[in-house]
Amino acid sequence: MTAPGPVVTQDYAASELEAQPRPQGVAQGNAFTRFIGRTPVHIAIIALCLIWLIPTVALLVSSFRESQAVAGSGWWTALTPPFEFTLSNYDRVLDTNNLGQSFVNSLFVSIPATIIPILVAAFAAYAFAWMEFPGRGLLFMLIVGLLVIPLQSALIPVLQLFVSVRIGDQTLNGTFLAIWLAHTGFGLPFAIYLLRNFFGALPREMFESAYIDGASPVTAFFRLALPTSVPALAALAIFQFMWVWNDLLIALVYLGGQQSIAPLTVTIANLVGSLGQNQQLLTAAAFISMALPLIVFFTLQRYFVRGILGGSVKG
Repeated sequence: MTAPGPVVTQDYAASELEAQPRPQGVAQGNAFTRFIGRTPVHIAIIALCLIWLIPTVALLVSSFRESQAVAGSGWWTALTPPFEFTLSNYDRVLDTNNLGQSFVNSLFVSIPATIIPILVAAFAAYAFAWMEFPGRGLLFMLIVGLLVIPLQSALIPVLQLFVSVRIGDQTLNGTFLAIWLAHTGFGLPFAIYLLRNFFGALPREMFESAYIDGASPVTAFFRLALPTSVPALAALAIFQFMWVWNDLLIALVYLGGQQSIAPLTVTIANLVGSLGQNQQLLTAAAFISMALPLIVFFTLQRYFVRGILGGSVKG
């Protein structure tokens, strides 16, 4: 009597069949089929990108044209011979309209107004995510509720507060410190919300191991939370920097129109007269204003999506 052989089940046979390498022609055929199936999506995406870029290309071309050419013909006519491009708009903007000093002023406003909210929000978000204290949930809900309140409703009360505070012989209003504090206060609700969700998604075991080894909450924050949250911090830095760099309303309210401390947005807004003259200078000034934000975005773009989606599932 012979011993029964191994029983080959249907699932085992199917798995063995799937494990066998497929012929090269079949693999290439599947790849080609997938490529053909995605072609309409790729075409639609490329078309949307081109349509989206048309205004930017028009702005770029117009920035290299004389005012008479801009007023007399469309921007697309400059792309055909004879080419009549010039740098006069950029020379005039940089030399006679104080745009260079305004660029430095915008840096002096944007860099501290980006760093300060991120530092304050990181401490607060870590406390909301991993520390127990009375009223934590209620306080976080109040902060989230501030996201829907328009900042315009707080401009006058904050302005009255800055006018009442004096530093030496002058009031706090009209100084760089005032606009730093204003941007910090207006940017904190979103910053705390974003970072709290990311911190809450970090593994609890990582912090428990650190506490077992004798680490304090401060050590865990600086050695664990911050290094592992670089994507979220970079995404928040992009948001905050873009908002502060492109801001006009807050700069007008808390800095005023003083030429010595006016940021780039205020100077660009004053380029065009009341009757619309010198409008061709706006195109050159716009691209000078776009240069630094583009550098910041492309430098940190690899962290952008990871930082936005990092705390969206749990936390």
